[in-house]
Amino acid sequence: MQFLHQKAILLLADGTIFHGNSIGISGKTFGEVCFNTGMSGYQEIFTDPSYYGQIMVTTNVHIGNYGINANEVESNKIQIAGLVCRNFSDVYSRPNSESSLLDYLKQQNIVTISNIDTRALVAHIRDHGAQNAVICTDGTPVEELKQMLAAIPPMKGLELASKVSTAQKYTFGNPNASYKVAALDLGIKTNILRNLAKRDCYIEVFPYNTPFEVIQAINPDGYFLSNGPGDPEPLVQVQQTAQCMIESGKPVFGICLGHQILALANGVSTYKMFNGHRGINHPVMNMITGKGEITSQNHGFAVNREQLEAHSELEITHYHLNDATVAGMRMKNNPVFSVQYHPEASPGPHDSEYLFDNFVDLIKIHTLQKV
Repeated sequence: MQFLHQKAILLLADGTIFHGNSIGISGKTFGEVCFNTGMSGYQEIFTDPSYYGQIMVTTNVHIGNYGINANEVESNKIQIAGLVCRNFSDVYSRPNSESSLLDYLKQQNIVTISNIDTRALVAHIRDHGAQNAVICTDGTPVEELKQMLAAIPPMKGLELASKVSTAQKYTFGNPNASYKVAALDLGIKTNILRNLAKRDCYIEVFPYNTPFEVIQAINPDGYFLSNGPGDPEPLVQVQQTAQCMIESGKPVFGICLGHQILALANGVSTYKMFNGHRGINHPVMNMITGKGEITSQNHGFAVNREQLEAHSELEITHYHLNDATVAGMRMKNNPVFSVQYHPEASPGPHDSEYLFDNFVDLIKIHTLQKV
């Protein structure tokens, strides 16, 4: 294919250069380079708002081979800053796919580099940590790229929820459902809304910076804090909103960035990981049931475990079996809990869906107590 012969480079912030080929989209793109170990689900990954501002390296050798289906998006557009892969295919064979990945990327001008030695690249990221990078397919000299890359801010301290949150409130599900949930959109995935809706919930989704008084005015039965990109620490207003949600006494459920926000709202700090967790095969131990779960994860920040264990009102419910980082927590005296992974992403394939049931069960209990 002719487009595969156009030279391209991936330049990392530490000066390392990987050579490859363009897929035919000319330009430059900057972001934090990271890798995902999933063997499938590239469309869900690319449209996940939590990946906003990141250059995605796919560890699966073949990308594009099963095309694109409009029903498999997690948001209304591609969220990754750029794509790095080994073998890119513009030919797809899945019967229910509607178009090629090449057309999909071209429509949204996502600069992509293929024919990269992704094994070597992933090993480099694993050993040297997450860092900024640039994909260049337009022939810009390396020295110019280095100067441009040096000006890109690091992910630590970067607030990105405002880049992906809805600008206006919207609703999802059946208005006649039994329960009403107020969701704060920090970069919410569509499948989270689907999972709540199929459990008889009607969801009103609010912009990330909505004051608690506005959210509270709809009189929801429970609150949800969504996933999202960037550093949770700069989201001071969101932390204050989370504190108000906790003080309301109503059930609160947080996923990923929402999990980190709940920790900060309780005075527990977060930190930037050397390498984040991104993939659909991460093992987690449920400390309540004693069972292991295979989870889908996507995060570059984590909650301070020592501070959490020392907290009088919090307890760890899940931990990552690879590195013992906090994967879940709950409050002892409030119906509040959260996890650092994606139960809606069907890993396992259904190991973690019970978390949505737990949330709805808490809502049912709270509703009965009010009667």
